[in-house]
Amino acid sequence: MNRRRLLAAGAAGCACALVRHAWAQVPVDYTVPERLARPDVASDEGGLWALMDREERNLRRSPFAVPDAKLKAYLQAVACRLGGEHCPDIRVHLVRTPVFNASMAPNGMLQLWTGLLLRVENEAQLAAIVGHEIGHYLQRHSVDRLRDIRAKSAFGQFLGLFGLAGAVGQLAVLASAFAYSREHEREADRIGAFLMYQAGYDVAEASRVWGNLLDELKAGQGQDPERMSPLFATHPAPPERREALARYATAMPGGSIGDEAFVANTQRFLDEWLQDEVKRGQYAESLALLSRLMARQGAAGLIHVHRGDVYRLRGEKGDLELALADYRSASQSPDPPAQAFRGIGLANRQLGQNVEAVEALDRYLALAPNAPDAGLIATYIVELRQ
Repeated sequence: MNRRRLLAAGAAGCACALVRHAWAQVPVDYTVPERLARPDVASDEGGLWALMDREERNLRRSPFAVPDAKLKAYLQAVACRLGGEHCPDIRVHLVRTPVFNASMAPNGMLQLWTGLLLRVENEAQLAAIVGHEIGHYLQRHSVDRLRDIRAKSAFGQFLGLFGLAGAVGQLAVLASAFAYSREHEREADRIGAFLMYQAGYDVAEASRVWGNLLDELKAGQGQDPERMSPLFATHPAPPERREALARYATAMPGGSIGDEAFVANTQRFLDEWLQDEVKRGQYAESLALLSRLMARQGAAGLIHVHRGDVYRLRGEKGDLELALADYRSASQSPDPPAQAFRGIGLANRQLGQNVEAVEALDRYLALAPNAPDAGLIATYIVELRQ
């Protein structure tokens, strides 16, 4: 399996598994069960909980676990707003991995990956994913999945995901582990929409999450992802699901979007997450994502820089000119990021425009003298002046 298919397979295990189904009349009510009692450790389910407890301890020690207390508290608050009385049993873990994914274990361990936070646009969209995962948890779908795969040889690899979260080579295993049935996905969608409505979120934002992801995959694969992507090959994403989500929103109108709260809590990580996205090397997908994010509040200059990096690294005909246009736009923003001048310098260096390259790289080092690549850039400047 090549890298592209592996990354897409990783996403297949997440909250975004989409469903082809003859949708029934939209229900607007759901009885939330009482808090789930911890099963006897000697029982079948108790053994699964104990395994997940162990892997949660491994996850806490993982170098990919994001330790920021403020961001974790914000994500936990969103989960608690949706989970209600189940809040004490839900523990949110943020994992630094540039792929759209979320998963929830039967013991209440909820994983959110930074690639997901980069792709959602507001708190309501985040709530759509978290609510969907809590729906799986409340209905104990993950218990069914873990029982199903426990006897398979992949189970040991699956457990290793929690201690080695972020390792791209493990993503296909995750896809298998949390590839819920179509009925489970349908039920989690319904419950997630209800939890959003009950918590005061705009249910209409749920369908936008999946529409954005579908557009990104279409751009990356150049073909219909419903036929070519492992994500949609196993869980098709036909109009029926989007129509069902729209009907849920119509039946449960109103609610907040929470864009300001979301931006306030995630904006300071945007540069880091964008760097991780560029390093994925899935340039067409990244361009679709970055172009959509261009309107993100207060971040246009930074996004121009990283879109310029994608064009420069892709290196197709005309890409250097497109990269320069993005870098120059970033350099003209009210508070230009230092990386804009780095990009202008590197692109001009590739184009043989040495004078312009030196001028821009000098400006970069003046703005960021302690940058990790300062030594390398200084070497380029010496070479360009010869």
